[in-house]
Amino acid sequence: MEFNDRTVIVTGAAGNLGRAVASRFEELGANLVLVDLRREDLEAHAPATRKHLFVPANLLVQDEVRATADAALAHFGRIDVLCNLAGGFRMGEAVHELSDENLGFLFDINVRTLLHMVRAVAPHMIAAGGGRIVNVGAFAAQKGEAQMGAYVATKAAVIRLTETMAAELREQHINVNCVLPTIIDTPENRAAMPDADPTRWVSPHDLANVIAFLASDAARAVHGAALPVTGLS
Repeated sequence: MEFNDRTVIVTGAAGNLGRAVASRFEELGANLVLVDLRREDLEAHAPATRKHLFVPANLLVQDEVRATADAALAHFGRIDVLCNLAGGFRMGEAVHELSDENLGFLFDINVRTLLHMVRAVAPHMIAAGGGRIVNVGAFAAQKGEAQMGAYVATKAAVIRLTETMAAELREQHINVNCVLPTIIDTPENRAAMPDADPTRWVSPHDLANVIAFLASDAARAVHGAALPVTGLS
């Protein structure tokens, strides 16, 4: 669980989970490439140091994503870990009422952002002889849920893509795995569900620990896992 001199790319780095993941990798000694839409959001939550590279990018634009990978290589000389945290959630429609707008939004933010990042980063990992990719699926995506068709379908795609990439990249010494959290304890979720018990949810810190484990040498024998992270008992 040491990342001294290793470079970790974190997408969605200005979000609640992104900040927790960046903080954990920083504790473990990593160089950090922090990616989100707006530079000011990144700077608001992380100090500018020689071990931090802030990269504002629209992950739906492949050229911007390739530029992100290029910036990471130019600044740190290597990319060891990619954490695909960018994602989103919407619910409330039955499948037969599902709008193209909501389906497209969730496919873009949950799947296309991941595809753009791995297109940009995986070739560099292959050339370097290895790496780690950790994606964020969802515990709910293991089966269908009423009024959540688009969300579970796109997060299920993350699981299947993770498994497929693991099969494709294993011989290149690249581990690809994903985490499947239940509800993450964030201020936004507490506001949206005021009657729920957040002590049963997953803290960003705990989820960050699991992501760091999957990115570490301790998990070098783990390929294609979809690891449930379901909070405290």
